[in-house]
Amino acid sequence: MSAPELKIGAEAIAEKGWLTAHKWLLLRRITQVGILLAFLVGPWFGLWIVKGNLNYSYTLDVLPLTDPYMLLQALLGGRLPETLAWIGVTIVLGFYMLVGGRVYCSWVCPINPVTDLASWLRRVLGIKGGIRLSEVTRYWVLGMTLVVALLTGTIAWEMFNPVSMLHRGLIFGLGFAWVIVLAVFLFDLFVAQRGWCGHVCPVGAFYSLVGKASVVRVVLPKREACNNCMDCYAVCPEFKIIKPALKAVDGAAPIILDATCTNCGRCIDVCSKNVFTFGTRFNVPASHQSATDPTVADRVKPS
Repeated sequence: MSAPELKIGAEAIAEKGWLTAHKWLLLRRITQVGILLAFLVGPWFGLWIVKGNLNYSYTLDVLPLTDPYMLLQALLGGRLPETLAWIGVTIVLGFYMLVGGRVYCSWVCPINPVTDLASWLRRVLGIKGGIRLSEVTRYWVLGMTLVVALLTGTIAWEMFNPVSMLHRGLIFGLGFAWVIVLAVFLFDLFVAQRGWCGHVCPVGAFYSLVGKASVVRVVLPKREACNNCMDCYAVCPEFKIIKPALKAVDGAAPIILDATCTNCGRCIDVCSKNVFTFGTRFNVPASHQSATDPTVADRVKPS
């Protein structure tokens, strides 16, 4: 184990304290566990807070929520959803268009802790290398799942979706679900760094498209204070998105606009200089409008 790998976030802990340096990580874990338990206490204990799963659910017999990716596959497969499903998908789309589509990946998806654990172990064990997957691989996988749904008339992806298999496994007994979850873990640990969530999962690809113009963003009001410690790069699940905003590449604004950002908040946690924080895409000063993103000029109010 190399010394630098063990010191990631050490400056932030020294400056802000352990709790503040892990605030967003802890909130994410609490949210992920809370959402999962809300689904499980029904079949486990008969306390039906939420009925269904992450594809379609009915909360307190009042609030319908529908996964738009699942509904799209159903439509392509020739199935016409019921009215409640349309209401549910409208609510979900509105929410993720506001806060960022890939917030699902970092704040809701129960597979995220599995891949985060694999990433942490890679750093601790000093595992390097692995295959390099194209950034567009997940979009090809997304496209293939939609084509299969169209050709077969089924939501075929649900046969392999680790999230659905884990959910069913926790209710009915994990069985083969263990194999799928373990395969995802080993893939990220030994084969490709952050491979599943970052390069393969079609769910993440879909939600990155949904949240492309989302309002909530990670902003960098103090990017000039950056001391190049690289801790943010080490913990970011999509580290390539940091450099443009942090280093003003091609005049980029101090805001992460990349649709693959998961709004996980880890860059905020580990930065001892408080370079990062949550904000909105409308907070960017006009003087910092990105030359590479002309759509920003239409949305940003002059300061």
